[in-house]
Amino acid sequence: MNNKDKISFEDALRDLEEIVDNLNNDELDLEKAISAYEKGMELKKICEQRLEEAKLRIENIKDENETNLKN
Repeated sequence: MNNKDKISFEDALRDLEEIVDNLNNDELDLEKAISAYEKGMELKKICEQRLEEAKLRIENIKDENETNLKN
């Protein structure tokens, strides 16, 4: 398991927001801006994965409850 697998949704989102703020401030040189953008895209992907995992968990809970109510 690497660090990307360990980061929480909230931490990834916080880091992503910080990167966006830094990019919007226009204070980064080109290379740092590109690196920040690359990291931001990785964090975006992590956030999307965490949200998808949460959605699936919620759907499973909902399905289990509906099955239990029918029985």
